[in-house]
Amino acid sequence: MALTAAVCPTAGGPQEHIVYGGRVKIALMDSGIGLLAATAAVRRLRPDADLVLSLDPEGMPWGPRTPEDLTARAVAVAEAAAARRPDALIVGCNTATVHALPALRTRLEPEIPVIGTVPAIKPAAAGGGPVAIWATPATTGSPYQRNLIRDFADGVPVAEVPCWGLAEAVEQADETAIGAAVAAAAALTPEDVTTVVLGCTHYELVAERIRAAVQRPGRPPLVLHGSAGAVAAQALRRVGAGLHPESETLGTVTVLLSGREGTLPAPALAYAEGRLLQEVSPAR
Repeated sequence: MALTAAVCPTAGGPQEHIVYGGRVKIALMDSGIGLLAATAAVRRLRPDADLVLSLDPEGMPWGPRTPEDLTARAVAVAEAAAARRPDALIVGCNTATVHALPALRTRLEPEIPVIGTVPAIKPAAAGGGPVAIWATPATTGSPYQRNLIRDFADGVPVAEVPCWGLAEAVEQADETAIGAAVAAAAALTPEDVTTVVLGCTHYELVAERIRAAVQRPGRPPLVLHGSAGAVAAQALRRVGAGLHPESETLGTVTVLLSGREGTLPAPALAYAEGRLLQEVSPAR
C-alpha cells in the first residue's frame, strides 16, 4: 500500500521562482539521512533534476540542540547548499523547519525559495481518524505540535506518540534498534487508530515496518501520512519546473557533509531511497 503524502500549507512561502531553459536543480538539507525520502520523491518526479544533498554529520543530531544553536547549524548547511546555486531548497527535517525556517527564508529568499516540512496532520484528520502522530520525544506534546493539532485536526481524536530512539536508529540503519523502537511506539499507539502521521522525516524510511507493527488484526488497512511526496511536488511547483517522471535523462547528485563535498553515508544505502539515488546517478 502506498504511503500517503501531504504537506501543511505553512510549509511553503508565497514566492514563486521560475526556472528557465528546462534544467532544474533542487537542494535538500538535514542533519542526517532523514532527507532521503524527499530526495527520492524529487528523483521520481523529475529524474532529470540535479540534486544537492547538504548534511551535517559534524553537528548531528540537531534535536537536542537549543533553538539558537540548531538555527546556526541549519543556516550553515543551507548556505553550503546555496553556494551550488539551486533553484529551490527543501528543509528535509521537521525540527529544523520548526526552529530555523524563518531564518533560512530571511537569508535565502526570494533568490532561492525555501520549502519546509511539517507533519501532515490536516490531511490525516480529513480521513476521520482516530489519528496517531508518531514524533520525536522533543516534538511530542510541544506547543508547536499542539498548535498544529488545534488548527488542523478539526475535532478528530489525536494521540501523540513519542518514538524514543527511532530517528537515531534509522540514522544508523541499526535493524535491532529500529525494531525495538518501532515496537515500543506501537505499544503506545491506541488500538482504534486508523491513521498514523509520520512526524519525523526519518520515519518515512521505515514506513512499512511501522505499518506492520501498528496494523491490528481484523481492522481496516492502516493509513500512513508522510510529507516527502508533497514537499517534493511543492518545491517543483514553486520553481515552475513541472513533473516529468517519464524523463530518461538523469540528473547529478552532489553530497555535502558539513559543507565539504563527500559521499552518501553508508547507512543511507540500507534504504530503498538511498539505493535509488545510487542506481540512477552515482553520488559524489
